[in-house]
Amino acid sequence: MMIPRDLYEEEHEIFRNSVVKWCEEHIVPHAEQWLADGQVSKEVWKAAGEAGFLAMYADESYGGLGVDDFRYDQILMEEITKYSSGLFLPLHNRIVGPYFQKFGTKEQKDRLMPGIVSGDKILAIAITEPGTGSDMAGIRTRAEDKGDHWVLNGSKTYISNGLISDVVLVAARTHPDNPHAMGLFIVEAGMEGFQRGRKLKKLGLHAQDTAELFFEDVKIPKANVLGDPYKGFKYMMSGLAEERLAGAAAFMGRAERAFEVTMDYITERKAFGKPIGTFQNSRFKMAEMRTELDMGWVFTDHCTKLHLQGKLSAEVAAEAKLKTSEIEARVVDDCLQLHGGAGFMDEYEISRLYADARISRIYAGTSEIMKEIIGRGLGLDDRGAGR
Repeated sequence: MMIPRDLYEEEHEIFRNSVVKWCEEHIVPHAEQWLADGQVSKEVWKAAGEAGFLAMYADESYGGLGVDDFRYDQILMEEITKYSSGLFLPLHNRIVGPYFQKFGTKEQKDRLMPGIVSGDKILAIAITEPGTGSDMAGIRTRAEDKGDHWVLNGSKTYISNGLISDVVLVAARTHPDNPHAMGLFIVEAGMEGFQRGRKLKKLGLHAQDTAELFFEDVKIPKANVLGDPYKGFKYMMSGLAEERLAGAAAFMGRAERAFEVTMDYITERKAFGKPIGTFQNSRFKMAEMRTELDMGWVFTDHCTKLHLQGKLSAEVAAEAKLKTSEIEARVVDDCLQLHGGAGFMDEYEISRLYADARISRIYAGTSEIMKEIIGRGLGLDDRGAGR
């Protein structure tokens, strides 16, 4: 009964069908094992590459499709989120990959893009530090120019794909007196001084490896500096709107999945001789959630249209992340409640969806930071000024 969506054309829906079939073949049979392992397999990344799902915008000479249509990636986010909480294709495709596409030299692209497209080089980005979260200007990891190379020192935490990644893009300060002077450094597996720490235990996303990373006198060749070593902060800020839109699509996908599994449960589970879905409270709750989901999808799709036109502002992207993560939170909570005691059991999918959803209001900028961005966009600041 979902509201019709006019964002997608026929070729996009054909692509969606192929994604669903791929998920059923390559994710569903392995999902339980990945949960037990705490990470997905490298084989599934290669399977995604073979299917053409990785860095679709990459030039055909690198094995890509040469198609930079965000809608295809949005479909991947919507569908894969329903099947796996560990396969972070959006991180690879729309957060880290575009840095190489936009700012990489020809040599860097020639060397790295084929593996990024094939799944042989899994990407991660290392920004967050033990004492620094949403405030990127507070980063303490440093890179020092030694003439023919840079030396990188510092540590990062909460890094998604931290253990499984082959290439990590590391943000580091490059000027001691300017907190906004940063570089993005390409750190590859096996570099001397680069160490991966422990796999972090988390409330949710148990099939997604999150780790600490350490850099001790890591020698970074000049060929591994992405773009201008003093403009990394600007580069990172330029990608935040798309990152938050990508998050919104995934949040809505997870919320939609919670609704689907709950619909199945309340029509099958009986109490007092009839399906619990026939009780007024169940009907009203499902009606409320369906309405919220449809509102969320409409706004997300509208933001995608703006993004395709190059008109998505930081403020509107923040609105999308804020609202969709709140919708997701309410939906998974209400859906778990409708499951009763079964919802608290890990064997039921809704339990995992509930745990996985909690991070959505934190990463890619907390809800509080989103409100700050939106508020400042209204002309308000901490001095109480307004329009």
